[in-house]
Amino acid sequence: MQSHTTRVKNAQHAHQGAPTLSRHAVDTARLAAPLAIAQLSQMAMGVTDTILLGSLGPDALAAGGLGANLFFVVVTLLQGVLTSVSVSVAHARGANAEERVPSIYWTGLLLSVLLAVPAFVLLSYAEPILLAFHEPATLAHNVGEYCAVLRWGTPGSLIGIGMMRAFLPAIGAAKRLLWVSIGGVFVNGFLNYGLIHGAYGLPREGFVGSAAATTITVWLTAFALVALLHLRPRYRHFVVAARPHLPLLGELFGIGWPVAITYGVESTLFLATGMMVGLLGEAPLAAHQIALNVASVAFMVPLAIGQAANVRVGYWVGAGVPVAARHAGFVALALGVGFMMCSGLVLITAPHAIVGLYLHLDDPANAHTVSLAASLLGVAAVFQIVDGMQTVGSGCLRGLKDTRVPMLAAAFGYWGVGFPTGYALAFHFGLGAKGLWWGLAAGLASVAVLMTLRFHRISKRLVASGVTPSAASVDTSPRRAA
Repeated sequence: MQSHTTRVKNAQHAHQGAPTLSRHAVDTARLAAPLAIAQLSQMAMGVTDTILLGSLGPDALAAGGLGANLFFVVVTLLQGVLTSVSVSVAHARGANAEERVPSIYWTGLLLSVLLAVPAFVLLSYAEPILLAFHEPATLAHNVGEYCAVLRWGTPGSLIGIGMMRAFLPAIGAAKRLLWVSIGGVFVNGFLNYGLIHGAYGLPREGFVGSAAATTITVWLTAFALVALLHLRPRYRHFVVAARPHLPLLGELFGIGWPVAITYGVESTLFLATGMMVGLLGEAPLAAHQIALNVASVAFMVPLAIGQAANVRVGYWVGAGVPVAARHAGFVALALGVGFMMCSGLVLITAPHAIVGLYLHLDDPANAHTVSLAASLLGVAAVFQIVDGMQTVGSGCLRGLKDTRVPMLAAAFGYWGVGFPTGYALAFHFGLGAKGLWWGLAAGLASVAVLMTLRFHRISKRLVASGVTPSAASVDTSPRRAA
């Protein structure tokens, strides 16, 4: 535990270097940019898999697509737990306690491996799970084969994508994640084509080859990032040998599991919305998929800004300068909302041009889908603003180690507001798919307001209390930071 004198000196030093609002904006943007590109690279891997599987026919595409979606949903939820690594490292560095970082690193690696166990088990039972949901037997069998290969990639994915995506930005190495992620796109494409079709001297494995390619790629990504940390002198002091600590393991899990639940309640809302759109027919479902894909691409930017806010808010809280943490959070919110307003403006002014990237506008058979997709993009223009606001707000609160109340706020907003609003508008007021999207917007708006108000209240209270590094952690987990 630091002495009172040391804590005061740290706070005074940090206060003297506290950035201006413009400096906050520049630093946040620099941190968020490589994260956004890395996340887009991950999306590009999924697109590559889909395109190459499509060459084998609809059966292979359906099995591979469903298997990959199951894998990434499971892994993404568990990656939420590992966000605790980022804020814990940021707090330690802000408090000038970098000697704590290696313990966080090795404990985070242990947590990644432990989290891979339930993911591996779940993917091992993909076939019986699908059969329990009355999926066709052939599809369930093929998905089971796909996941039987892909499950071996869960430890690599949680280490390379989950743990390292949290750790690298917190130590100022986000650009390294960027370059490795971009390289992974090309490696994944090369291996996918080779293993699916038997090219480049690789064995011909058909649709299962895509699973093998993804598994190899995520492990290569993990090895590359770990090697970069351990071999580069600039970062080696962050990963010197240290024993994982069980109390720290409990603290990381305590901070992170509510984030995983938050991811889960949001993703299940979108899943349920997609299923309800499917009840309306093929054209509404196609329009929904187009609008959702466009919104998902734009969402990568505020998602990255939220991750950057996690680090920057956590750093200044750890430094005992809550006013700088508060400014970092609200600047990040302004950046996220500002970007999404610009994105929404594009959706409003050129909806048909965007839909034209997916469908032939001059084909009469597409007329209804094109019209509906264009109208959904109009809703998405509003949807995106509050979506950006809620994800950045959530990142700001993670920087304060506040995750449990935001989890409850997300559950209330998504399922207490969003789902019933969308259902009522779609099926009782006759708005169809557009009503479901207004429900999504309502849910996201309520969560955005709750997240932002909570960050305002907590950060204002910390500023008023003149918190020092030893008291910088919000008491939302079973243990305070050591």
